[in-house]
Amino acid sequence: MQWLDALIQGILLGGMYAQYALGMTLMFGVMRIVNIAHGDLMILLALVGISGSAMFGVGPFLVIVLLVPIGALLGWALQKGILNRVIGGDELPSLIATFGLSVALQNLMQQIWSADSRSLPGGGLESASVNVAGVYIGVLPLLVLATAVGLTGGLDAMLRFSPFGRALRAASVDSEAAAITGVNPRAVYATATAAAVAILGIAAVFQSLRATVSPADGPAQLIYAFEAVIIGGMGSVWGSFLGAIVLGIAQAIGFRADPGWGILMGHLVFLLVLAGRPQGLMSRNR
Repeated sequence: MQWLDALIQGILLGGMYAQYALGMTLMFGVMRIVNIAHGDLMILLALVGISGSAMFGVGPFLVIVLLVPIGALLGWALQKGILNRVIGGDELPSLIATFGLSVALQNLMQQIWSADSRSLPGGGLESASVNVAGVYIGVLPLLVLATAVGLTGGLDAMLRFSPFGRALRAASVDSEAAAITGVNPRAVYATATAAAVAILGIAAVFQSLRATVSPADGPAQLIYAFEAVIIGGMGSVWGSFLGAIVLGIAQAIGFRADPGWGILMGHLVFLLVLAGRPQGLMSRNR
């Protein structure tokens, strides 16, 4: 029963990691843009949401309504103001630019919110649970997992079937050829980055409900998102979801075996997949 509980908790934890990974899939897996500030943007949105909740006295679901458009605006501005100036065949310029942005954001957040940890009050949602066959499952983790499934399915459908998705895939493969057919790669990329950071707005609310957040937490969230994308397979939306679940299960089993092995077990699984199947568990097939 203990190992079954670890498996269930790992799947639920993977739902949280899947929300981190979706934006990374869109930017890194599809557009081949390395965004080192990915985790810091999520923490920034979480801190804005916590402050907004305290200021206006609103609950977490209204905070999501607030953060999603703020995240979209941040993503659009990031792509338009910085990344469109450095994108090309080489990923190094975007890596350097977003690394600088990451450092700047961490220092800005520390200046505004200090280094203290904060969380978003959920009105009891964060502690509610249900008993399923003798295993207590948190309501919040179930909601996180269900949201991750919905976001993954919606993003995958958008990339596969919508005109925007076709334009984005065309621009990511050959931007010059796409431009000849009437696609504006820079505008498409700005919209895609807006969508990626908007998803982080949802993840930010759930993360600040399930745990505390502080300005220095961004790099850890970046690592989890990166590992989930690589485990699942570059460019595969459902692959990143699978990679996040694998990562969550590995960590949960590691924690069950020994509290000091949880995070390390996830990293070891990542390295094993990278060594044995570098294309990921689900290769890109579009």
